[in-house]
Amino acid sequence: MAYQSITDQQLRLYMTDLKNHSQCTSAARAVFSERTARRFDADPTPPSQRKIVHGRTVSDPLEGYWENDILPVLENDNALQAVTLLRHLQGLHPLAFPDDRIRRTLERRVRQWRALKGPERDIIFRQTPEPGYMAQSDFTHAAELEVTIAGAPFPHLLYHFAMVYSRWEHVGVVLGGESFTALAENLQQALWALGGVPQNHRTDSLSAAFRNLTRDECEDITKRYEAFVGHYGRLISH
Repeated sequence: MAYQSITDQQLRLYMTDLKNHSQCTSAARAVFSERTARRFDADPTPPSQRKIVHGRTVSDPLEGYWENDILPVLENDNALQAVTLLRHLQGLHPLAFPDDRIRRTLERRVRQWRALKGPERDIIFRQTPEPGYMAQSDFTHAAELEVTIAGAPFPHLLYHFAMVYSRWEHVGVVLGGESFTALAENLQQALWALGGVPQNHRTDSLSAAFRNLTRDECEDITKRYEAFVGHYGRLISH
């Protein structure tokens, strides 16, 4: 039984029994070892009043070496592995570190340093697409393609629709600018070609389509778009 796990009641019982019994018998009646009894004889302070000291039970093998030899190298190149630092240390102090016995200690120390003092890491929120869940679409200006018909320039946009998980794609040619009509027609054609409807559809805000409209006209298009999306049931547009 651990010394710190003895209760005050056990100590009182032990001290009372000592008046009529031997140390060994008194310790047995108090349910702890004779070794623990000898400790109580040397220091009868009740366990509840003892301070639990947490600390190293063995000396730090890197004391003096971490600050002087390892830390400057690690601060200069924080990507160095612990085994590389160990070889560096062995090169400087071959008699003090003749083997790899301290490798795990060094690895823990390096991990702690990186967590507390190392460079900041990029936070990444990984997104795992699900089959049939998300579709994306957008209009793309095609002027840089320099398409011509009978030698004359052919100004147009491309409507690009893609399923995020499978990368299934559909492209439609748009004559004119971005508009609700162009979006609705091409999105519908994409869904027909797909043969199904995703749960979510994400596209841009079509600011160009609303730029020269009155407030009432904008609200009318918004209602028409909501009705269009609602027509396909599960489709939620963003």
